[in-house]
Amino acid sequence: MTDTIITRFPPSPTGYLHVGGARTALFNWLYARKTGGKFILRIEDTDILRSTEESVRAIFEGLEWLGIDWDEGPFYQTKRFDIYKKYLDQLLAEEKAYCCTCSAEEVETMREKARAEGRNPMYDGTCRHKKLPPQPGAVVRLLTPDTGSTRIDDVVKGPIAIPNTEIDDFILCRSDGVYTYNFAVVIDDLTMHISHVIRGDDHVSNTPKQILIYEALNAPVPKFGHVPMVLGPDRTRLSKRHGALGVMEYKKMGFLPEALLNYLVRLGWSHGDQEFFTIEDMKELFTLEAIGRSPGVFDVDKLTALNAEHMQKKSPAELLPLLLEQMTALGIPHGPEDPRLPAIIALLQPRSKTLVEMAQQAESFFVDPTSYCEVAAKKNFKGGSVDVLKKIEEKLMTAEEDSLEAMEALLQSVCDEMDLKLGKVGGPLRVALTGKGQSPGMGETLALLGKERSLPRIRAAIAHLETF
Repeated sequence: MTDTIITRFPPSPTGYLHVGGARTALFNWLYARKTGGKFILRIEDTDILRSTEESVRAIFEGLEWLGIDWDEGPFYQTKRFDIYKKYLDQLLAEEKAYCCTCSAEEVETMREKARAEGRNPMYDGTCRHKKLPPQPGAVVRLLTPDTGSTRIDDVVKGPIAIPNTEIDDFILCRSDGVYTYNFAVVIDDLTMHISHVIRGDDHVSNTPKQILIYEALNAPVPKFGHVPMVLGPDRTRLSKRHGALGVMEYKKMGFLPEALLNYLVRLGWSHGDQEFFTIEDMKELFTLEAIGRSPGVFDVDKLTALNAEHMQKKSPAELLPLLLEQMTALGIPHGPEDPRLPAIIALLQPRSKTLVEMAQQAESFFVDPTSYCEVAAKKNFKGGSVDVLKKIEEKLMTAEEDSLEAMEALLQSVCDEMDLKLGKVGGPLRVALTGKGQSPGMGETLALLGKERSLPRIRAAIAHLETF
């Protein structure tokens, strides 16, 4: 074992990178970055029937979007069978493992008998001392101790001891020649010099078996840390209905990667009362000791509020390419070189919790309304609205500039001349310009739309109202 901190993230490519997996990757990545260590990516693809290239790509895409980079890898377990065989042969030669020809039906009978007698359902060691040679149809089992206990010095949960009588002679290599998870992961971690295994606490039951393999190989045991699971708001296991989506779905929903990372790091880790963290903050402050023992509860509303805060912290220049990408994804026409974009972003930042919200609001500055929101029209297109819009049209036609100051002065002059409050002028104008009932202030909207874009919209609304 080297003195360098080496962590790893070993997803199974049987689906997308979900938020629980992303949090595990994040904790390992942050610990490696905090300590100046290494972070390794490994693809555990021994479930050949369920593993797909598409899932592998989805994992890479998710990690890259989040900005979680790796120093070594990706390594694939299916390409490492020669390495596993070397260590398996060593255990067989030292009689620390043995071949077993018991059928699946026979093993199930042993387990049923144990259940009936009130014992743990386990393999009973029938082939332990037969010294059977390797042969077709045989599995290889580890010879586990009959006495004592296996101790996990868990850096998150504290010390855990499991009586060895509760651990049967488990399989290392199946009859089809495919190595089991517990064996392959130990050999991977051993040969990659992994110093810390940080993973979900659903793996606690695997850890004593893995420690016994290390001990059988006379190999140093890494430090283990089992992180509590992420739960839904109803405190049941996180599922799609709670928001357990692939991380790329959050990109489609308009979340910033740093906001999602910030939210995930707080699901089980804390630094005082601080809630907002930049990625640099996380790298500097993260410690294993600050990981809590209670499950984190995933709340999309809290994630959304945190995303809004991260959006406020960014400059319009930083948000510009992200907004354009989102507008393209939503099919909203835009001009990438439009000089108004930074001002539009600055205007919408306080009103937007996600990039999708910002893109939807920005649409009004690029696309003429083809219809009017029924509720907004009913509320704002009333008797006198045509006169208001005609007065705005008249003044806008003679306006020499369309700066914010000029547009606000124009609207105030309409209010003064018609003896109306600003709401009575701004309401019908908002619907005419955007087709919606909500938007930024009318002076700002007029200024950013400009005279040439605003007049056709106002005239279209007047024509619409005069047909009734």
